[in-house]
Amino acid sequence: MDPRINVALLVALFALVGCGSPGQVGSMGPPMGQVSVGPGGGVRLGGDWPTYHADSTRAGFLPNGPDPSGPAVVWHTALDGEVYASPLVVEGRVLAATEAGSLWALDARTGAVLWRTHLADPVPGGVLPCGDIDRVGVTGTPVYDPASREVFAVAFGAGVAHTLFGVDVASGRIGARRVVDAPGADPGTHLQRGALLLSGAMIYIPYGGNYGDCGQYLGRVVAAPTSGGGPLLDFAVPTTREAGIWAPSGPAGLAGGDVLVTTGNGEAVAGSWDHSDSVLRLSAELQLRDGFAPVEWASENSEDADLGSTGPMVLPGGHQALAAGKGGGIYLVDVDDLGGVGGQRAQLSGCRSYGGGATTPGPGGTAQAYLPCQTGLLQILIGPGSGLTRGWQASDSITGSPIVVGHTIWSVQTDGTLDALNASDGRLRATVSVGAVSRFATPAASGSALFIPTLDGVTAVAIAPHTG
Repeated sequence: MDPRINVALLVALFALVGCGSPGQVGSMGPPMGQVSVGPGGGVRLGGDWPTYHADSTRAGFLPNGPDPSGPAVVWHTALDGEVYASPLVVEGRVLAATEAGSLWALDARTGAVLWRTHLADPVPGGVLPCGDIDRVGVTGTPVYDPASREVFAVAFGAGVAHTLFGVDVASGRIGARRVVDAPGADPGTHLQRGALLLSGAMIYIPYGGNYGDCGQYLGRVVAAPTSGGGPLLDFAVPTTREAGIWAPSGPAGLAGGDVLVTTGNGEAVAGSWDHSDSVLRLSAELQLRDGFAPVEWASENSEDADLGSTGPMVLPGGHQALAAGKGGGIYLVDVDDLGGVGGQRAQLSGCRSYGGGATTPGPGGTAQAYLPCQTGLLQILIGPGSGLTRGWQASDSITGSPIVVGHTIWSVQTDGTLDALNASDGRLRATVSVGAVSRFATPAASGSALFIPTLDGVTAVAIAPHTG
């Protein structure tokens, strides 16, 4: 079947679906493509949000956005599957990828479907050796390339293979496609969970393992040219097994083209450092340049307490990064000299972090970071210099991967509660019900609106509703 679906066919299909009785699709909720209009006002759009947390540093910061003033749902559009990936906002479109193996473009103001492209039929969870996603389609957050005006996404599908697709953002037409599994790797044991990274003319694709850590997998990064041709590049963590690069925020990009990743627990629990449970700096050609690991890396491996549960956050200025993982440690590292085992510049404890964090600049070379700790969202104060200080901490009911809009932190919880916190003191400013989400869900933002991935589609929230 041709994976391209033209707009006219979609309109006819949705018209036919609308003729049936509500709820006919059972547990999937409303018919796909159906837009539910909320009580909020309109959406004022700003700039694009073309990758996970807006840019390659994974800052998740919209500096000129409004603080909440009667935030409310504007629209919710039901799609053909769960949305684990963060939405993107490009040229007035919300781009959303589903576990059904589809990529959708929605009108950011109204939620109306502009196009849907089915990339690949998803792989049923039951055919994989382990895992906790019932069908695996597109899980990692796509990335938009303004040079080609294509959105790139990796779908897990036919033949149990990961395929990179380049899709025209205006029409939904598929351009280049190619299998992006590393030579010798078993695709069934590798989950493409982390966000894709665009750097130069390359797409960097991280791989970890399925939930349960089954099989002979290795943490990897594969890089493919945006042109669709040329050789693939491949990096595998130099260990015997595991060390997945699985954090939902994916690799971070550095000035000059190098790539920063965090790795999960490896099989080694003694002996020489195997670059598991680490922060690694890779060249643009995916050669290992440098690394950092906690002194306790081997014992953390034995406890499945890996550093790779949260991706690296490059701090303003580009010379320092923050890392935090399952083990509870928070590490400030110098990206120009990661320092090997025990090479951190500063360290705090008490934050078991999962997902992606956010960072903002402060006065006089200082910065703030916001970490999704399981004991509550935590503010970290950095600098000047190499100091780390704990700031405020939210209640343990607020743990979702945050973004920052203006002076407000936004975090969505798995029960569908979107929380707005004052960035200065952590005070709760507002809550909005947006629909149930996956564990590591995080919003995208543009202008006065947030776009939240849910288990059946995308919800748009007006931060300060517009009635004009």
